[in-house]
Amino acid sequence: MPLRIRRPHAGARRSTGIRTALAATLAAALLAAVPGAVTAQAATGHATTGRAAAANDYCAGQCNDILPPGENGNATLADILANKVFGTKPAHTDDQLGPYSALASSYPGLTNDQLNNFFNDSSFGIPAGQVTSTSNPRPDVTILRDKVGVPHITGTTRYGTEFGAGYAAAQDRLWVMDLFRHVGRGELSGFAGGAAANRQLEQSFWQAAPYTEDELQAQIDALANQNARTKQALTDAQAYVDGINQYINESYSGRYFPGEYDLTGQVNAITNAGSIQPFKLTDLVALASVIGALFGSGGGGELQSAAVKQAAEARYGTALGDQLWLSLREANDPEAVTTLHDGQSFPYALPPNNPQGTAMPDPGSVVPEQLIYNATGSATSSTTAAPGVLPGNLLTAKHGMSNALVVSGKYTASGHPVAVFGPQTGYFAPQLLMLEELQGPGISARGAAFAGLSFYVELGRGQDYAWSATSAGQDITDTYAVPLCTTDGSPVTPAAESYLYHGVCTPFDKLVQNDSWSPTTADSTPAGSYSLVMYRSDYGLVTARGTVGGQPVAFTSLRSSYKHEVDSIVGFQMLNDPSVVQGPAGFQQAVQNINYTFNWFYADSQHTAYYNSGNNPVRAPGVDPGLPVMAQPAYEWQGFDPATNTAQYTPPSQHPQSVDQDYYVSWNNKQAADYGSAGFGDGSVHRANLLDSRVKALVAKGGVTRASLTQAMEDAAVTDLRGEDVLPELLQVIGSAPVTDPQLASVVQELTSWQASGSKRVETSAGSHAYTDATAIQVLDAWWPLLADGVMHPGLGDQAYTALTGALQINESPSGGQTGSTNGSVSANESIPHKGSSFQYGWWSYLDKDLRSVLGHPVAGPLAQQFCGGGQLAACRTVLLNTLQQAAAESASQVYPGDGNCSAGDQWCADAIIQRPLGGITDATTTWQNRPTYQQVVEFPSHR
Repeated sequence: MPLRIRRPHAGARRSTGIRTALAATLAAALLAAVPGAVTAQAATGHATTGRAAAANDYCAGQCNDILPPGENGNATLADILANKVFGTKPAHTDDQLGPYSALASSYPGLTNDQLNNFFNDSSFGIPAGQVTSTSNPRPDVTILRDKVGVPHITGTTRYGTEFGAGYAAAQDRLWVMDLFRHVGRGELSGFAGGAAANRQLEQSFWQAAPYTEDELQAQIDALANQNARTKQALTDAQAYVDGINQYINESYSGRYFPGEYDLTGQVNAITNAGSIQPFKLTDLVALASVIGALFGSGGGGELQSAAVKQAAEARYGTALGDQLWLSLREANDPEAVTTLHDGQSFPYALPPNNPQGTAMPDPGSVVPEQLIYNATGSATSSTTAAPGVLPGNLLTAKHGMSNALVVSGKYTASGHPVAVFGPQTGYFAPQLLMLEELQGPGISARGAAFAGLSFYVELGRGQDYAWSATSAGQDITDTYAVPLCTTDGSPVTPAAESYLYHGVCTPFDKLVQNDSWSPTTADSTPAGSYSLVMYRSDYGLVTARGTVGGQPVAFTSLRSSYKHEVDSIVGFQMLNDPSVVQGPAGFQQAVQNINYTFNWFYADSQHTAYYNSGNNPVRAPGVDPGLPVMAQPAYEWQGFDPATNTAQYTPPSQHPQSVDQDYYVSWNNKQAADYGSAGFGDGSVHRANLLDSRVKALVAKGGVTRASLTQAMEDAAVTDLRGEDVLPELLQVIGSAPVTDPQLASVVQELTSWQASGSKRVETSAGSHAYTDATAIQVLDAWWPLLADGVMHPGLGDQAYTALTGALQINESPSGGQTGSTNGSVSANESIPHKGSSFQYGWWSYLDKDLRSVLGHPVAGPLAQQFCGGGQLAACRTVLLNTLQQAAAESASQVYPGDGNCSAGDQWCADAIIQRPLGGITDATTTWQNRPTYQQVVEFPSHR
C-alpha cells in the first residue's frame, strides 16, 4: 500500500473512528504477543530432516531461478506492527532480494560455480537437511518448504496436488490474491480504501475488462463440456479453490491470517469479528482478466495513430504527411531487431497499400467516454490521505515486459542448449508471482505462477525442459467507428445510447459497477462513492465518441481475448504435463492453446524452440489495423460472432515460430520479418538490441556457458540504451567541428568517456549509492527530452509533435522522469518510477535514423522527412550544442526532483528499484537493473 500507522500532523484533525481503529490495532499487537498469535508460516508445520531430490529431475543441478523479494507474502497484524516499530520481518519475506540485487555489481567475474550465490537451486525436491517445514492439509498431499520458503507440493492424487497448490498459495499470497480479485471486478476501493490510485486502477480495469458476475460464470460454463482437458482443468481449479478456502478457514479461526484484513477493517483486530470471503471459480476468471490485460494483449492505439496521421497531413499535405506517418509508425521497419533472424517471414497486420473502410475522426471531435457517474464525497476530488495498494497507472502506463536469451547447443561449451529467461512483471512486496513445485498425477513442474492462478506452473521447468515467455503485444485489438442512432426518432448526437448493427438500431449494453469506501487505519481517505459505467456494443467497448464525416459515432475497442480470459487454461495444463511436452513439437502444441499474446521460449538437452501465441483475428481485405475502421459487415473480422466474441484466427502455421535457431533473444521487440508491430517504436534502436549484440558476439565466439549468458543479460541490464546506440551519433555530429566553449567541451568529453566505457549505470562500488560517470549520466538524462524537442519539434510542428507524444512517449529512463513536456504538461504515458524496466518506449529510433541521415550514413526505412537542423549538418550541430548546454545547466535537483522515497538530486535513488508494498511489510531499496523479475538459468545435460 504501504499500510502505514500514522501520527497526525500538528494541528491536523483525525476522526474518532480512525483514533479508535488505531487504538484497536495497537491493542491487537499486544494480544498478538501471547501464545497462539503466530505467523502463517509458523502455523503450518515443523522442520524435518529432508529428502533427496526427485528421481525425475534431468537437470543435474544446472537449473536455477530467483524471484525477489521473498516467497512469504503473508504477515499477521503483529508482524506488520513489529516491522513498523522494530524493522523485523517474517521469515522468507525478503531473502531473495539480496542475491538478486548483488548480481548488478558481481556479474563481471561470474562463473558457473558462483550462480548459486545469485540464484536459487531450482532442482526438483529439497536436499536432505534443508526442509524447514512440512504440512498435510489433506492426507493425499504434502507441502514441504525449502530454505527460502518455496513450497514443494506432492500429491498422491491429482485433486490432492491441486488442493495443496491452493493451500500453499493462500499461505504465501492470500492478501494479494484478494486484492486482485477485487481489481479484476473494478471494486478495489471498497476493499482496500478510496485512495486516488486505488480508484484510478479500478477505473482502468473496468474500462479494459468489465463483466457481470453471470458473464464471469459463463466463461467457466463455456469450458465445462468442451473436451476432457477443459473438464480436467476446471476440476483442478476447483480443487485449488478448495485448498485456498481451507487455509482461509484455518487462519481465520487460528488468527494468523494476513494483518491487512485488520488494517482495512475487514476483520476487527480485537474481537475477530468480520470475515474473509471464500474464493470461488469466478474469482479466478477475474484474476485471469487482470493478468491478460496487463501482460497478454496488444493493439488498440488506433485513435492515437489517427491523430498522428492527421497532424502529419495537416503539416505536410496528404501524400507526404501519409508517408511521414508510415515512417514514424515503423510497422515493418527493415532495421528492427527481430527474434527470428533465419530468413522466415510471417506476414500479419501490415498497413495495406490501398486501405479500405478507414474511419478517420473529424479533427477535434474525439472525446473520451465518460466513465464516472454520481460521484460523492472524496470521489469528487483527486486528493488522498494514503497511497494506493498499486500504481494507479499500472494498466494505462505503457509496459515493457520480460526478456529471453536462448542459445543452441551447437554454440555452447557443453553441447547442450543454455537459456536465461524470465518475465519482467514489476517489483512488489510481496511479488505478483510466487514460486512452487508441483508433483502429482499428470503434473510435474517447478517455477513461477501468478498468485491466485498457481494451480499450474506458468513459467518454469519440467522434468527435462524449461520454458518462459515475454509479452508479445501483437495486434489483437481493433478500434471501430460505430454509427450512433436513436430508437425514438430523436436527433442523433454523440451522446446517443444506441448504435447501428447491421442496419438495426440496437441499445448498448450498460455495465455498471457501484463503488463506495470509508476511512480505515490503512487508508484514511474520507468516505466517498461513484458508479463506473461502461457501454458495450457488438463491436466492443465504447472508449470515446466523436464524428466521422460529420456523423456521430462511438469509437469501440474490440479485443479477441475479451470474454475468453480463461481459455488459456489448457495450454498451461499441457506445459505441466510431462506426457505432452517431450520435445519442441509438444511445447509448441501446448502454447498454441494460449490465447494471450506472448512469445514462448523452450530449451531441453538437445533443442531450443520458439512460438508466438495469441488469437490473431483475420481482418477483412484492405483493412488497416493501425487506424479506426468503420463498423460495417464488410470490414468486420472474418467469421466474427459478436455473441461469443469469436472469429476466424490465423492458423498456427502463420504464427512466428522456430526450432533450433542459432540463438533467440526477446525483449518485447518485433517477432519476425513482416509481422506488423501494433504500436509505434519498433525501429532501428530498441532495447532488444542490447541483448542481440551481446548474444550474437557470444555465439560467434562459441563455448557459451550459463555464466557467460547470464553475464550478457546483466551487462545489458545495467546499460543505458541511449548511451550505447544513439550517443555515438550525437557525438559524431558534435565532433564534425571543434567545440570552442571550454565548459561545453568538458561536458562533451564526459559523455565521450562514458560512452567509450560502455554507457553503464553502475555504482562506484557495491552499496556506494553513487554512480560511476554520474555527471555524464545526469547530462544525458537532462538532455534527452530537450533533444527530442529540439530535433523533432520544429519540423513536426505543435500539432504533430503533441500527437506523436500521445502515441509514443519520448523517453523511458530508469527514474521514470525526464519524459519531456507537451505545452507544459508531461506525456500521458509517463513511466512508473522505481520499476526497473526501462528503455523500451522512446524516440530512440527517430533520432537514430534522423542523425544518420544528416551524417550521410545509409538508412534503411528512413523517416520521410529530415528533422535535425532541417537536414543540414551544421544547423543540426547547433541544435545539439544548444540543447546540450541547456541540459548541462540543469541541477541534479531539477533532473531528479525527488519523491516520497528519494531526496531531490539523489541520482542513484531516483533510479533505484522499490519493491512497492502491496501490504504492510516494506523492503529495502535496491540498485537499478533492467532485468526480469522472475528469472531462470537452465541447462539440461540429459533427456528422458
